[in-house]
Amino acid sequence: MYTSQMKELIKKVEETRPMRLGVDFPRITTEEGQDLLKKFHPDFIEEGFRELQVGVNKGDRVPRELADLLEARSMIEHIELDLSEIVCDVDVLIIGGGGAGAAAALMAQEQGADVALVTKLRFGDANTMMAQGGIQAADKTNDSPAIHYLDVMGGGHFANIPELVYALVNDAPKIIKWLEDIGIMFDKEEDGTMITFHGGGTSRRRMHSARDYTGVEIMRTLRDETINKGIKILEYCPAVELLLDEEGKAAGAILYNLETEEYLVARAKTVILSTGGSGRLHFQGFPTTNHYGATADGLVMGYRAGARMAFMDAIQYHPTGVAYPSEILGMLVTEKFRGLGAKLVNINGKQFVYHLETRDLQSAAIIRECSERKLGIATPTGTVGIWLDSPLIDLIHGEGTIEKRFPAIIRQFKRFGLDIRREPILIYPTLHYQNGGLLLDDNGRTNIENLYVAGENSGGVHGRNRLMGNSLLDILVFGCRTGSHAAQKCQEVKLKKLTLNHVHNYHCQLENNGIDTGGRISPLLLPNYTHREVPEMQTFCGSSKDFGQNGMYLA
Repeated sequence: MYTSQMKELIKKVEETRPMRLGVDFPRITTEEGQDLLKKFHPDFIEEGFRELQVGVNKGDRVPRELADLLEARSMIEHIELDLSEIVCDVDVLIIGGGGAGAAAALMAQEQGADVALVTKLRFGDANTMMAQGGIQAADKTNDSPAIHYLDVMGGGHFANIPELVYALVNDAPKIIKWLEDIGIMFDKEEDGTMITFHGGGTSRRRMHSARDYTGVEIMRTLRDETINKGIKILEYCPAVELLLDEEGKAAGAILYNLETEEYLVARAKTVILSTGGSGRLHFQGFPTTNHYGATADGLVMGYRAGARMAFMDAIQYHPTGVAYPSEILGMLVTEKFRGLGAKLVNINGKQFVYHLETRDLQSAAIIRECSERKLGIATPTGTVGIWLDSPLIDLIHGEGTIEKRFPAIIRQFKRFGLDIRREPILIYPTLHYQNGGLLLDDNGRTNIENLYVAGENSGGVHGRNRLMGNSLLDILVFGCRTGSHAAQKCQEVKLKKLTLNHVHNYHCQLENNGIDTGGRISPLLLPNYTHREVPEMQTFCGSSKDFGQNGMYLA
C-alpha cells in the first residue's frame, strides 16, 4: 500500500486530472530533444562507458559492465575438452530459447533441416515473455509499410540500417497472419476486426496486442508449436563458447549442462545466436525489466569469435518501470497505458512531457524531473519516481477499460494492496532493451561465415532507439528469415576439423594489450546479486548528493 504521505500527494494528481482530460501537452522540438538527451539520458553519461581495448570493435564505446565481460577470460580456459566427442550433431544449432530462437527453429525445420535448440533455462524463459504491450504491423487501410518505415527510422534517430528496417516493416503483415494461423489470440472487435492502438513515436494505430500479455501469448504458442513439431530442445544447457572450424567458420558450440556440470560438444553446419539482451548486467545501477538469464552471453561468445558489434552505446531505458513497491522494482508498466491516455505527472500533479514521445525522450524527461528539478516522489525504500496517472484511462474510454486491457498488471499491483484503476502508479525509467548487438544483414548473417544472429542480441534494426512493438516484430521477422537462410546454407557446408583456436587468440590479445582481467571470466550465465543497504532519504525528494547524474538513487 502507499504510505499516508504518498496518499496525500495523490490528492494533487486527482485535483489536476480534469485539466489534463482532452488536452495534449506540447511536443518536444528536435533541438529541445537533442539537448534533453545529452544532459539526462544515461547513454550520454560518459563514466557509464569505456572504450574496448581488444577485438574487432576496438576503440568503440560500450557500457562498462559489458566491457568487463567482453574483456574477460573464457570459462573453459582450464577445461580439458575432446572436441571429437560430439553429443549433438545437427544441421542448424540455435542458441537461445526465446521468440527469435523458436521462430528460427520452426522455419529451419520447414526447410528440411535437422535442428536443435539449446537454452540456458527453460524453453521460453526469455524477454519475449516479459513483453506486454504489443507488436507493430501496418495492415490497416490507412497505413502502409512505407509509413511504418519512416516511423522506425525517425524513432531510431535515422541511424538504423535501412535494409534491415525495410525487411522489418515489409514482413510485418505476413508475421501477423502467420501468428494468427498458428493460434495467437489477438484482441479483436466483435466483428473480428483487429484492435490496434498508438505507441510512442508512431503515426498510425498499428499496435496489435493480446491484452497486456502479448509476449506471453506469442511465446506460449511458439513453444507449443516447436514442441509439437518434434524439434530437439536441450534445456538448462547454455552455450558458453562457439566452435569454429579450421577455416574460421562457425561450426557449433561448447555447451554447459547446469544440472550435471558437464561440458558438451555440439557440432552444426550453421549456428544461430538468439540469446537475448543484457539487462541483468544493470548498466549504471538501473533496475531492469529483463528475465533472469539476460546476461549478454551471445555478445560475449560472438565477439570472442570475431563477430562485429554495432550500436552498443545505445541502451533503451523504458520510461515506465515500477519505482514502488520495491518487491517489483523495475517491472515493466507497458507503454500501452500511455497509448490509451495515461499521462506522466510530477509531485505537484503537473504534466511535464507529452505522453507519447519516444522512449528515450520520455526517460530523459523523467530523470530531469527527479534529479535536476527535484519534483519526483520519494519512497520509503529510498527510490524516487513520477506518477503515471492510470485512472485517466477509464475516464477517457469508459469504466472497466483498465480491467479489460490490463488484467495481468492489475493482479501484480493488487498483491501489494494497490488498485491502479483508482490510484496512479509510481514509475521511473528501467533498463529495458539492448538497441545494439552483433551486426547482421537482412538474412541474419554476421561477418563470421555460417554464424547468424536474430533478436535482441543483434544490432542495426532499431538504430539508437527502438519504438514500442518493434521488438516482438524484430524477433519474429529475423527469427524466420535467419532460420530459413541458415537451413538453406547448411546444404552447401562441408565442415572441417573443430577448433577453439579463437579463444586462445583472444586471450593472447588481452595479454598483449596489458589488460588485467582481475579474475573475470565470461559468459556470466546468471547474475550475482548481493544485498545492499539503502540509507534513509535526506529529504522527501532527496538531496543532490542522493542522486547520481542519471537521477537513479545510489545505494
